[in-house]
Amino acid sequence: MKFKPLKDRVFISYTEDVEKKTPGGIYVPETAKEKPQRGKIEAVGSEVKEVKVGDEVMFDRYSGSKVKMNGSEYLIIKEEDILGIVE
Repeated sequence: MKFKPLKDRVFISYTEDVEKKTPGGIYVPETAKEKPQRGKIEAVGSEVKEVKVGDEVMFDRYSGSKVKMNGSEYLIIKEEDILGIVE
């Protein structure tokens, strides 16, 4: 399934940067993990100017809308909610 965001929206797949176990050896349950703030751009809308497909980006923690497609979780956000590109 393909998805094309409209206007200034960006379609992002999450990059898990949260460990399942703490340095002390304690396992962190899924419900206690922080929401990821990093992801890879999968598609961009026609008005997006500063990022492109394939960029890894950091975004505001509570921005956008979560969607599930093909068993994976994605995020749709406005370009203005992207904080920067990870290099």
